[in-house]
Amino acid sequence: MIDPRILREDPDRVRAAQAKRGLSDDVVDRALAADTARREAITTFESRRGEQKRLGKLIPQAQGEEKTALLTRTKALAAQVKEAEAAQAVAEEEWRQSLLSIPNLAADEVPAGGEDDFVVLETVGTPATFDFEPRDHVELGRMLGAIDLERGAKVSGSRFYFLTGVGAELEFALINLANETAREFGFTQVIAPSMVKPRAMDGTGFLGQAADDVYRIEGQDMYLVGTSEVPMAAYHSDEILDGSSLPLRYAAFSPCFRKEAGSHGKDTKGIIRVHWFDKVEMFVYTTVEDSYAEHQRLLSIEKAFLDKLELAYQVIDTAAGDLGLSAQRKFDCEAWIPTQGKYRELTSTSNCTEFQTRRLDTRGRFTTADGGTELKAIATLNGTLCAVPRAIVAILETHQQADGSVKVPQALQKWLGREVLEPVTGG
Repeated sequence: MIDPRILREDPDRVRAAQAKRGLSDDVVDRALAADTARREAITTFESRRGEQKRLGKLIPQAQGEEKTALLTRTKALAAQVKEAEAAQAVAEEEWRQSLLSIPNLAADEVPAGGEDDFVVLETVGTPATFDFEPRDHVELGRMLGAIDLERGAKVSGSRFYFLTGVGAELEFALINLANETAREFGFTQVIAPSMVKPRAMDGTGFLGQAADDVYRIEGQDMYLVGTSEVPMAAYHSDEILDGSSLPLRYAAFSPCFRKEAGSHGKDTKGIIRVHWFDKVEMFVYTTVEDSYAEHQRLLSIEKAFLDKLELAYQVIDTAAGDLGLSAQRKFDCEAWIPTQGKYRELTSTSNCTEFQTRRLDTRGRFTTADGGTELKAIATLNGTLCAVPRAIVAILETHQQADGSVKVPQALQKWLGREVLEPVTGG
């Protein structure tokens, strides 16, 4: 959640942030009203509780009618204290819920607007051109015996698939290359659970605006994650981290599950937008002050990985209205997909500042200038290193040859043991 002090001391900043995302600022007024009601409820409870304690000290010294009157007053006050305590609990929860509903405040540099209002920061490489009619990844996957969409739909439904033969090998090669890249940059590798409790999902902001895209396990208070960002953000929940140990850098592998709500009619063909996929996700805990440089570092690692895949791509600064609830700023790397004639997202990286750690109660203990210690909020960041299906799409379409074979990027050759993927069926 956002820092409550910002809401109290500079509500217009929060209103401006809401407007930048294209959202109503009514939530700001509701939150301020809830804060006022909470403070009044606390004052009422403490006043009545204080009076109750004061009378409790007088009763042992009183006699006769005075004592009877004090006992009567104390009994009535006890009911009022209980009522005030309940009212305070309600006010506290309303205040908490109002805070949770406010997205992270977008950075000043973030473009205003919605999905189409991004700013291109950089273009890398030259989009592939061919002296033949290029095939899409669906046709290439069929010819290579790599992707089986028909049986995926038969077994699991639409937006599911089998990776077979060189398709399965290509996934393992990509995961190995992603893990090798993560190790080169000092990340600790993790295999993360794909099922989490509600607090992990809510703490990362995925039960807010993204709730419709989340799979809930019926009959259990558990959710399937859409990204290992969720378990990794909750990994250090309710902990106080040693500030001198930061940054903590993790690279987590997990299957990911998404309903793709709201995507009706979009990318219905192929494996660009699917309900399940495997992914390696970078996740970092660091100080808020260092988070901005760390964000650039994550972006540079993503670019290095795409360079290894020999892809043409662009880097965009995502507009405020297209940011997730938790993100203060987000960069996407979009690879050129030849048969679509446009760039499509392959990776993204977000700086969530202290938004998630406040919700999950993760803090850092730091040494002060006078030798003491202090507790401070810390930041989290996430960045996709490799989302397998889209990486496969970009590789097949970019590196295809006229006969349907696909040249293997040099960085993947040691994992695949070949330089070319050869068709097993005709075109």
